[in-house]
Amino acid sequence: MREHRLGIAVFVKNIKSARNLRKFGNVHFISRRLNYITMYVPADTIDQTIERISRLDFVTRVERSHRHEIPTVYDNAKPDKAKEIDYKMEEQQIISIIKGELPAEV
Repeated sequence: MREHRLGIAVFVKNIKSARNLRKFGNVHFISRRLNYITMYVPADTIDQTIERISRLDFVTRVERSHRHEIPTVYDNAKPDKAKEIDYKMEEQQIISIIKGELPAEV
């Protein structure tokens, strides 16, 4: 079973010291231009991990990712009328082909 992980962004003074962060979790991305590292840490120990990382001398600040809080299921999405018309036309063409008729020219 997969471990539940949460993302954090670690802003550092020096990118070369990013290797030391591997022991805290999985390093996902390193930005050399903006001097930050995105990484995933276990969700059950995220508070302790953030404390330990923020105490390091090469770290300027640590921020939590709020991506897990964003809903990905949209219940009230409005259907697209143009797509519905296209689907109905395709359905009619498929039915006419099955019945052996020639499709209507549009």
